[in-house]
Amino acid sequence: MLIQDIIAKKRDGLRLSREEIEFFINSYTGGTLPDYQAAALIMAIFIRGFDGEELSHFANAMLHSGTVVDLSHIPGVKVDKHSTGGVGDKISIPLAPLVAACGVRVPMVSGRGLGHTGGTLDKLESIPGFSVRLPLDAYARIVEEVGVCMIGQTEELAPADRKIYSLRDATGCVPSIPLIASSIMSKKLAEGIDALVLDVKVGTGAFMPTGEKAEALARTLVDIGVRAGKRVTAFLTRMDDPLGVAVGNACEVIESIDVLRGGGPADIRELTLLMASHMLVMGGVAPDPAAARLRCQAALADGSALRKFQELIAAQGGNPEAVERHDLFAGAAHATSVRADRSGVVRAVNSTAIGMAGVVLGAGRRQVTDLVDPGVSLYVRKKIGDPVSAGDVLVDVHYNDDRGLADALGRIAGAYDIGEGPADPRPLVLKTIEG
Repeated sequence: MLIQDIIAKKRDGLRLSREEIEFFINSYTGGTLPDYQAAALIMAIFIRGFDGEELSHFANAMLHSGTVVDLSHIPGVKVDKHSTGGVGDKISIPLAPLVAACGVRVPMVSGRGLGHTGGTLDKLESIPGFSVRLPLDAYARIVEEVGVCMIGQTEELAPADRKIYSLRDATGCVPSIPLIASSIMSKKLAEGIDALVLDVKVGTGAFMPTGEKAEALARTLVDIGVRAGKRVTAFLTRMDDPLGVAVGNACEVIESIDVLRGGGPADIRELTLLMASHMLVMGGVAPDPAAARLRCQAALADGSALRKFQELIAAQGGNPEAVERHDLFAGAAHATSVRADRSGVVRAVNSTAIGMAGVVLGAGRRQVTDLVDPGVSLYVRKKIGDPVSAGDVLVDVHYNDDRGLADALGRIAGAYDIGEGPADPRPLVLKTIEG
Protein backbone atom coordinates (compact mmCIF):
# COMPACT_ATOMS: atom_id res chain seq x y z
CA MET A 1 0.00 0.00 0.00
CA LEU A 2 1.00 3.63 -0.51
CA ILE A 3 0.20 6.10 2.24
CA GLN A 4 -0.31 8.77 -0.44
CA ASP A 5 -3.25 6.79 -1.83
CA ILE A 6 -4.78 6.43 1.63
CA ILE A 7 -4.40 10.15 2.38
CA ALA A 8 -5.98 11.09 -0.96
CA LYS A 9 -8.84 8.66 -0.43
CA LYS A 10 -9.81 10.13 2.93
CA ARG A 11 -9.15 13.68 1.68
CA ASP A 12 -11.83 13.06 -0.95
CA GLY A 13 -14.30 11.78 1.64
CA LEU A 14 -14.07 8.11 0.73
CA ARG A 15 -14.24 5.22 3.14
CA LEU A 16 -11.03 3.53 4.30
CA SER A 17 -10.81 -0.25 4.51
CA ARG A 18 -9.70 -2.15 7.59
CA GLU A 19 -6.45 -3.06 5.82
CA GLU A 20 -5.69 0.57 4.96
CA ILE A 21 -6.35 1.69 8.52
CA GLU A 22 -4.19 -1.08 9.97
CA PHE A 23 -1.40 -0.22 7.51
CA PHE A 24 -1.42 3.38 8.71
CA ILE A 25 -1.50 2.54 12.43
CA ASN A 26 1.17 -0.17 12.20
CA SER A 27 3.47 1.91 9.99
CA TYR A 28 3.24 5.00 12.17
CA THR A 29 3.62 3.12 15.46
CA GLY A 30 6.53 1.15 14.02
CA GLY A 31 8.36 4.29 12.97
CA THR A 32 8.36 3.71 9.21
CA LEU A 33 5.87 6.50 8.47
CA PRO A 34 7.06 10.11 8.89
CA ASP A 35 5.13 12.62 10.97
CA TYR A 36 4.27 14.82 7.99
CA GLN A 37 2.39 12.02 6.20
CA ALA A 38 0.70 10.85 9.40
CA ALA A 39 -0.34 14.45 10.09
CA ALA A 40 -1.83 14.77 6.61
CA LEU A 41 -4.04 11.72 7.17
CA ILE A 42 -5.05 12.83 10.67
CA MET A 43 -6.10 16.21 9.27
CA ALA A 44 -8.11 14.46 6.53
CA ILE A 45 -9.85 12.35 9.19
CA PHE A 46 -10.47 15.48 11.28
CA ILE A 47 -12.20 17.16 8.33
CA ARG A 48 -13.95 14.20 6.70
CA GLY A 49 -14.69 12.01 9.73
CA PHE A 50 -15.30 8.27 9.93
CA ASP A 51 -18.38 6.11 9.62
CA GLY A 52 -19.10 3.57 12.38
CA GLU A 53 -17.25 0.70 10.73
CA GLU A 54 -14.17 2.80 9.94
CA LEU A 55 -14.07 4.06 13.50
CA SER A 56 -14.35 0.54 14.88
CA HIS A 57 -11.41 -0.56 12.70
CA PHE A 58 -9.38 2.51 13.72
CA ALA A 59 -9.97 1.98 17.47
CA ASN A 60 -9.25 -1.74 17.12
CA ALA A 61 -5.98 -1.07 15.28
CA MET A 62 -4.92 1.37 17.99
CA LEU A 63 -5.90 -1.17 20.65
CA HIS A 64 -3.78 -3.89 19.04
CA SER A 65 -0.79 -1.61 18.47
CA GLY A 66 0.46 -2.85 21.86
CA THR A 67 -0.40 -5.25 24.66
CA VAL A 68 -4.02 -6.13 25.35
CA VAL A 69 -4.25 -7.24 28.97
CA ASP A 70 -5.92 -10.61 29.49
CA LEU A 71 -7.71 -10.83 32.83
CA SER A 72 -9.86 -13.82 31.85
CA HIS A 73 -8.16 -15.99 34.49
CA ILE A 74 -9.68 -13.74 37.18
CA PRO A 75 -13.23 -14.81 38.07
CA GLY A 76 -16.13 -12.45 37.49
CA VAL A 77 -16.98 -9.57 35.20
CA LYS A 78 -14.37 -6.79 35.15
CA VAL A 79 -15.95 -3.32 34.97
CA ASP A 80 -14.36 0.13 34.67
CA LYS A 81 -15.54 3.74 34.53
CA HIS A 82 -14.21 6.63 32.47
CA SER A 83 -14.93 10.35 32.67
CA THR A 84 -14.27 12.84 29.88
CA GLY A 85 -13.01 15.24 32.56
CA GLY A 86 -14.28 18.11 34.62
CA VAL A 87 -13.39 20.53 37.39
CA GLY A 88 -13.54 18.90 40.81
CA ASP A 89 -14.30 15.53 39.21
CA LYS A 90 -12.86 13.07 41.69
CA ILE A 91 -15.58 10.42 41.22
CA SER A 92 -13.19 7.60 40.28
CA ILE A 93 -11.43 7.76 43.65
CA PRO A 94 -14.39 6.82 45.88
CA LEU A 95 -16.10 4.85 43.10
CA ALA A 96 -13.45 2.24 42.38
CA PRO A 97 -12.97 0.95 45.96
CA LEU A 98 -16.72 1.12 46.60
CA VAL A 99 -17.47 -1.12 43.63
CA ALA A 100 -14.66 -3.50 44.56
CA ALA A 101 -15.96 -3.71 48.14
CA CYS A 102 -19.28 -4.84 46.68
CA GLY A 103 -17.68 -7.74 44.80
CA VAL A 104 -16.97 -6.41 41.29
CA ARG A 105 -13.36 -6.18 40.14
CA VAL A 106 -12.31 -2.79 38.78
CA PRO A 107 -9.23 -2.60 36.52
CA MET A 108 -8.71 1.13 35.96
CA VAL A 109 -6.18 2.89 33.73
CA SER A 110 -6.52 6.62 34.40
CA GLY A 111 -5.02 9.84 33.09
CA ARG A 112 -3.32 13.01 34.27
CA GLY A 113 -4.69 16.52 34.28
CA LEU A 114 -5.43 17.98 30.86
CA GLY A 115 -5.91 21.71 30.41
CA HIS A 116 -8.29 23.02 33.06
CA THR A 117 -9.36 19.56 34.26
CA GLY A 118 -7.69 17.60 37.02
CA GLY A 119 -6.31 14.08 36.58
CA THR A 120 -7.02 11.03 38.71
CA LEU A 121 -3.34 10.02 38.66
CA ASP A 122 -2.17 13.41 39.98
CA LYS A 123 -4.72 13.17 42.78
CA LEU A 124 -3.74 9.63 43.74
CA GLU A 125 -0.06 10.60 43.79
CA SER A 126 -0.83 13.12 46.54
CA ILE A 127 -1.28 10.09 48.82
CA PRO A 128 2.16 9.52 50.42
CA GLY A 129 3.97 6.70 48.63
CA PHE A 130 1.14 5.82 46.23
CA SER A 131 2.51 4.55 42.89
CA VAL A 132 0.51 4.68 39.67
CA ARG A 133 3.51 3.41 37.66
CA LEU A 134 3.17 -0.34 37.96
CA PRO A 135 4.09 -3.10 35.49
CA LEU A 136 1.16 -4.92 33.96
CA ASP A 137 1.83 -8.14 35.87
CA ALA A 138 1.57 -6.25 39.16
CA TYR A 139 -1.58 -4.52 37.89
CA ALA A 140 -3.22 -7.89 37.11
CA ARG A 141 -2.15 -9.35 40.45
CA ILE A 142 -3.63 -6.43 42.42
CA VAL A 143 -6.90 -6.62 40.44
CA GLU A 144 -7.10 -10.31 41.38
CA GLU A 145 -6.05 -10.00 45.02
CA VAL A 146 -7.53 -6.63 46.04
CA GLY A 147 -10.30 -6.33 43.47
CA VAL A 148 -9.19 -2.92 42.18
CA CYS A 149 -6.05 -1.32 40.77
CA MET A 150 -5.61 2.25 39.49
CA ILE A 151 -2.61 2.92 37.25
CA GLY A 152 -1.50 5.15 34.39
CA GLN A 153 -1.11 4.18 30.76
CA THR A 154 2.04 2.08 30.35
CA GLU A 155 4.39 1.95 27.36
CA GLU A 156 2.77 -1.33 26.31
CA LEU A 157 -0.85 -0.14 26.28
CA ALA A 158 -2.07 1.38 22.99
CA PRO A 159 1.24 3.02 21.98
CA ALA A 160 -0.41 4.27 18.77
CA ASP A 161 -2.66 6.46 20.91
CA ARG A 162 0.27 8.28 22.51
CA LYS A 163 1.90 9.02 19.15
CA ILE A 164 -1.32 10.08 17.45
CA TYR A 165 -2.43 12.23 20.40
CA SER A 166 0.86 14.14 20.31
CA LEU A 167 0.38 14.68 16.58
CA ARG A 168 -3.21 15.87 17.08
CA ASP A 169 -2.07 18.27 19.78
CA ALA A 170 0.62 19.73 17.50
CA THR A 171 -1.64 20.09 14.45
CA GLY A 172 -4.86 21.48 15.93
CA CYS A 173 -6.76 18.19 15.62
CA VAL A 174 -7.64 17.50 19.27
CA PRO A 175 -11.40 18.40 19.15
CA SER A 176 -12.48 15.59 16.82
CA ILE A 177 -15.17 13.22 18.06
CA PRO A 178 -13.89 10.17 16.10
CA LEU A 179 -10.30 10.78 17.23
CA ILE A 180 -11.28 11.51 20.85
CA ALA A 181 -13.47 8.40 20.99
CA SER A 182 -10.85 6.09 19.48
CA SER A 183 -8.22 7.48 21.87
CA ILE A 184 -10.40 6.82 24.93
CA MET A 185 -11.67 3.41 23.90
CA SER A 186 -8.34 2.01 22.69
CA LYS A 187 -6.93 2.51 26.19
CA LYS A 188 -10.04 1.25 27.94
CA LEU A 189 -10.34 -1.88 25.82
CA ALA A 190 -6.63 -2.62 26.35
CA GLU A 191 -6.93 -2.80 30.14
CA GLY A 192 -8.81 -6.11 30.25
CA ILE A 193 -12.39 -5.01 30.93
CA ASP A 194 -15.68 -6.71 30.11
CA ALA A 195 -17.93 -3.69 30.66
CA LEU A 196 -17.63 0.08 30.96
CA VAL A 197 -19.54 3.02 32.41
CA LEU A 198 -18.88 6.39 30.77
CA ASP A 199 -19.38 9.79 32.36
CA VAL A 200 -19.55 12.35 29.53
CA LYS A 201 -19.48 15.87 30.94
CA VAL A 202 -21.57 18.74 29.53
CA GLY A 203 -21.23 22.43 30.42
CA THR A 204 -18.79 25.26 31.10
CA GLY A 205 -16.17 23.00 32.66
CA ALA A 206 -16.39 20.24 30.03
CA PHE A 207 -14.46 19.67 26.82
CA MET A 208 -17.88 19.22 25.17
CA PRO A 209 -19.78 22.31 26.37
CA THR A 210 -23.00 21.64 24.40
CA GLY A 211 -25.42 18.78 24.84
CA GLU A 212 -25.42 18.01 21.13
CA LYS A 213 -21.66 17.48 20.93
CA ALA A 214 -21.53 15.60 24.22
CA GLU A 215 -24.28 13.22 23.12
CA ALA A 216 -22.53 12.63 19.79
CA LEU A 217 -19.35 11.73 21.66
CA ALA A 218 -21.21 9.48 24.09
CA ARG A 219 -22.97 7.58 21.31
CA THR A 220 -19.68 7.19 19.44
CA LEU A 221 -17.95 5.80 22.53
CA VAL A 222 -20.79 3.39 23.20
CA ASP A 223 -20.83 2.22 19.57
CA ILE A 224 -17.09 1.43 19.61
CA GLY A 225 -17.49 -0.56 22.82
CA VAL A 226 -20.50 -2.51 21.59
CA ARG A 227 -18.74 -3.35 18.32
CA ALA A 228 -15.86 -4.69 20.43
CA GLY A 229 -18.25 -6.99 22.29
CA LYS A 230 -18.39 -5.00 25.53
CA ARG A 231 -21.37 -3.83 27.53
CA VAL A 232 -21.29 -0.02 27.75
CA THR A 233 -23.52 2.60 29.39
CA ALA A 234 -22.92 6.34 29.07
CA PHE A 235 -24.28 9.12 31.27
CA LEU A 236 -24.35 12.74 30.18
CA THR A 237 -23.78 14.69 33.39
CA ARG A 238 -23.77 18.39 34.25
CA MET A 239 -20.46 20.26 34.47
CA ASP A 240 -21.87 23.81 34.74
CA ASP A 241 -20.08 24.43 38.03
CA PRO A 242 -17.36 22.44 39.82
CA LEU A 243 -18.24 19.07 41.29
CA GLY A 244 -18.18 18.98 45.04
CA VAL A 245 -16.40 21.67 47.03
CA ALA A 246 -12.70 20.82 46.68
CA VAL A 247 -10.67 21.54 43.54
CA GLY A 248 -7.04 20.43 43.63
CA ASN A 249 -5.22 17.20 44.33
CA ALA A 250 -4.75 16.30 48.00
CA CYS A 251 -7.95 18.16 48.90
CA GLU A 252 -9.94 16.10 46.37
CA VAL A 253 -8.63 12.84 47.82
CA ILE A 254 -9.65 14.01 51.29
CA GLU A 255 -13.11 14.88 49.95
CA SER A 256 -13.25 11.40 48.40
CA ILE A 257 -12.45 9.88 51.78
CA ASP A 258 -15.38 11.84 53.22
CA VAL A 259 -17.61 10.21 50.60
CA LEU A 260 -16.28 6.76 51.50
CA ARG A 261 -17.25 7.53 55.11
CA GLY A 262 -20.81 8.10 53.92
CA GLY A 263 -20.59 11.91 53.79
CA GLY A 264 -19.14 14.40 51.33
CA PRO A 265 -20.93 16.80 48.98
CA ALA A 266 -24.33 15.71 47.68
CA ASP A 267 -23.39 15.83 43.98
CA ILE A 268 -20.26 13.71 44.48
CA ARG A 269 -22.21 11.16 46.54
CA GLU A 270 -24.99 10.96 43.96
CA LEU A 271 -22.73 10.44 40.94
CA THR A 272 -20.66 7.89 42.86
CA LEU A 273 -23.75 5.89 43.84
CA LEU A 274 -25.32 6.19 40.39
CA MET A 275 -22.30 4.86 38.53
CA ALA A 276 -21.40 2.30 41.16
CA SER A 277 -24.95 0.92 41.01
CA HIS A 278 -24.75 0.39 37.25
CA MET A 279 -21.30 -1.19 37.58
CA LEU A 280 -22.69 -3.68 40.10
CA VAL A 281 -25.50 -4.62 37.72
CA MET A 282 -23.02 -5.01 34.85
CA GLY A 283 -20.84 -7.11 37.15
CA GLY A 284 -23.70 -9.47 37.91
CA VAL A 285 -23.79 -8.95 41.68
CA ALA A 286 -27.11 -7.05 41.77
CA PRO A 287 -30.31 -7.60 39.77
CA ASP A 288 -31.12 -3.93 39.16
CA PRO A 289 -29.80 -0.42 39.96
CA ALA A 290 -32.11 0.01 42.96
CA ALA A 291 -30.85 -3.14 44.65
CA ALA A 292 -27.29 -2.22 43.71
CA ARG A 293 -27.64 1.23 45.28
CA LEU A 294 -28.74 -0.31 48.58
CA ARG A 295 -25.72 -2.59 48.50
CA CYS A 296 -23.42 0.38 47.84
CA GLN A 297 -24.98 2.40 50.64
CA ALA A 298 -24.44 -0.52 53.01
CA ALA A 299 -20.74 -0.72 52.01
CA LEU A 300 -20.34 2.96 52.82
CA ALA A 301 -22.19 2.62 56.11
CA ASP A 302 -20.31 -0.44 57.40
CA GLY A 303 -16.88 0.91 56.48
CA SER A 304 -16.02 -1.83 53.97
CA ALA A 305 -15.63 0.66 51.10
CA LEU A 306 -13.20 2.78 53.14
CA ARG A 307 -11.24 -0.31 54.19
CA LYS A 308 -11.02 -1.36 50.54
CA PHE A 309 -9.50 2.03 49.72
CA GLN A 310 -6.90 1.52 52.46
CA GLU A 311 -6.16 -1.93 51.06
CA LEU A 312 -5.71 -0.43 47.58
CA ILE A 313 -3.39 2.27 48.91
CA ALA A 314 -1.21 -0.31 50.67
CA ALA A 315 -1.11 -2.58 47.60
CA GLN A 316 0.17 0.30 45.47
CA GLY A 317 2.90 1.33 47.89
CA GLY A 318 1.06 4.11 49.69
CA ASN A 319 0.55 4.83 53.36
CA PRO A 320 -2.97 3.69 54.33
CA GLU A 321 -2.76 5.79 57.50
CA ALA A 322 -3.42 8.83 55.28
CA VAL A 323 -7.09 7.83 55.30
CA GLU A 324 -7.21 8.63 59.02
CA ARG A 325 -4.41 11.20 59.22
CA HIS A 326 -5.01 14.02 56.77
CA ASP A 327 -1.92 15.79 58.12
CA LEU A 328 0.12 13.31 56.06
CA PHE A 329 -1.06 15.05 52.89
CA ALA A 330 0.76 18.08 51.50
CA GLY A 331 -0.72 21.38 52.64
CA ALA A 332 -0.52 25.04 51.70
CA ALA A 333 1.33 27.80 53.50
CA HIS A 334 -1.03 30.63 52.62
CA ALA A 335 -4.77 31.21 52.28
CA THR A 336 -7.05 33.94 50.99
CA SER A 337 -10.61 34.23 49.71
CA VAL A 338 -12.49 35.65 46.74
CA ARG A 339 -15.63 37.43 47.94
CA ALA A 340 -18.80 38.58 46.20
CA ASP A 341 -18.88 42.25 45.24
CA ARG A 342 -22.66 42.34 45.07
CA SER A 343 -25.74 40.61 46.45
CA GLY A 344 -28.04 38.35 44.47
CA VAL A 345 -28.10 34.77 43.22
CA VAL A 346 -25.33 32.84 41.49
CA ARG A 347 -26.69 32.54 37.94
CA ALA A 348 -23.65 30.94 36.30
CA VAL A 349 -20.11 29.80 37.07
CA ASN A 350 -17.41 29.44 34.44
CA SER A 351 -15.90 26.20 35.68
CA THR A 352 -13.06 26.36 33.16
CA ALA A 353 -11.93 29.63 34.77
CA ILE A 354 -12.01 27.99 38.21
CA GLY A 355 -9.96 25.06 36.91
CA MET A 356 -7.42 27.35 35.26
CA ALA A 357 -7.08 29.34 38.49
CA GLY A 358 -5.90 26.11 40.12
CA VAL A 359 -3.51 25.49 37.24
CA VAL A 360 -1.81 28.90 37.52
CA LEU A 361 -1.31 28.31 41.25
CA GLY A 362 0.35 24.95 40.56
CA ALA A 363 -2.47 22.39 40.95
CA GLY A 364 -2.12 21.53 37.25
CA ARG A 365 0.40 21.87 34.44
CA ARG A 366 0.87 24.71 31.99
CA GLN A 367 3.52 22.56 30.27
CA VAL A 368 4.02 18.79 30.27
CA THR A 369 7.25 19.13 32.27
CA ASP A 370 5.68 21.16 35.10
CA LEU A 371 5.52 19.64 38.57
CA VAL A 372 2.14 19.59 40.30
CA ASP A 373 1.79 21.10 43.78
CA PRO A 374 -0.55 18.68 45.59
CA GLY A 375 -1.21 21.17 48.39
CA VAL A 376 -2.91 23.81 46.26
CA SER A 377 -6.62 23.79 47.07
CA LEU A 378 -9.66 25.77 45.99
CA TYR A 379 -12.84 25.39 48.05
CA VAL A 380 -15.94 26.43 46.12
CA ARG A 381 -18.39 27.87 48.66
CA LYS A 382 -21.08 29.18 46.30
CA LYS A 383 -22.60 27.35 43.34
CA ILE A 384 -25.36 27.96 40.80
CA GLY A 385 -28.64 28.83 42.50
CA ASP A 386 -27.09 29.83 45.82
CA PRO A 387 -28.08 33.21 47.33
CA VAL A 388 -25.16 35.58 47.92
CA SER A 389 -24.70 38.74 49.99
CA ALA A 390 -21.98 41.24 49.17
CA GLY A 391 -18.84 40.16 51.02
CA ASP A 392 -19.73 36.45 51.13
CA VAL A 393 -16.90 34.04 50.31
CA LEU A 394 -17.22 32.57 46.82
CA VAL A 395 -14.02 30.51 46.85
CA ASP A 396 -11.36 29.93 49.49
CA VAL A 397 -7.87 29.73 47.97
CA HIS A 398 -4.94 27.84 49.56
CA TYR A 399 -1.56 28.19 47.88
CA ASN A 400 2.21 27.99 48.34
CA ASP A 401 3.61 30.16 45.53
CA ASP A 402 2.10 33.61 45.08
CA ARG A 403 3.52 34.26 41.61
CA GLY A 404 0.22 33.32 39.97
CA LEU A 405 -2.00 34.56 42.77
CA ALA A 406 -3.29 37.79 41.19
CA ASP A 407 -4.07 35.96 37.94
CA ALA A 408 -5.87 33.16 39.81
CA LEU A 409 -7.96 35.50 41.93
CA GLY A 410 -8.97 37.49 38.86
CA ARG A 411 -10.04 34.32 37.05
CA ILE A 412 -12.17 33.21 40.00
CA ALA A 413 -13.85 36.60 40.43
CA GLY A 414 -14.61 36.73 36.72
CA ALA A 415 -16.05 33.21 36.75
CA TYR A 416 -19.14 34.24 38.76
CA ASP A 417 -22.29 35.76 37.30
CA ILE A 418 -24.31 37.12 40.24
CA GLY A 419 -27.63 38.78 39.57
CA GLU A 420 -31.33 38.60 40.26
CA GLY A 421 -32.75 35.15 40.87
CA PRO A 422 -33.97 32.58 40.84
CA ALA A 423 -31.36 30.49 39.03
CA ASP A 424 -31.94 26.77 39.15
CA PRO A 425 -29.15 24.41 38.09
CA ARG A 426 -29.84 21.78 35.48
CA PRO A 427 -30.33 18.19 36.68
CA LEU A 428 -27.09 16.40 37.57
CA VAL A 429 -27.78 13.62 35.05
CA LEU A 430 -29.02 14.86 31.70
CA LYS A 431 -29.33 11.64 29.68
CA THR A 432 -28.50 7.93 29.78
CA ILE A 433 -27.35 6.04 26.68
CA GLU A 434 -27.39 2.26 26.88
CA GLY A 435 -25.22 0.11 24.64
